[in-house]
Amino acid sequence: MSTSSSSAAERELKREFLKKFFIFFVVSFVSLAIFFLFHHENNKYIIETLEHNGSVDDGDALFKMNCVGCHGISARGLVGPDLHSITKRLNDKEIINQVTGGLTPPMPSFEIDPINMSNLLKYLHSLE
Repeated sequence: MSTSSSSAAERELKREFLKKFFIFFVVSFVSLAIFFLFHHENNKYIIETLEHNGSVDDGDALFKMNCVGCHGISARGLVGPDLHSITKRLNDKEIINQVTGGLTPPMPSFEIDPINMSNLLKYLHSLE
């Protein structure tokens, strides 16, 4: 093999490496940016939710409209688990993430405004 073809092959390998490195860098940067943007929005939502005091009665009404099909009318569980003492097992942030993210199938995710999420939390705290 001649020196010029060996040098050309080395340059091609370096180009391929740099191309793959650049693609990896861009994908990593975009992924991190998306993560931090989502994380910031999620934290903003949680903070806003926790700033409200909530209403047990409004939370009860919300629960009866959206949750009884899986958790039962008295929140003792059906398809979904018994929610009595849930606030002893999960903190408020974990509950918020569970409700809005549907983290454990078959639970769906719910789009719920911070005031209503605060009401639901207040209701769940009343189940202790």
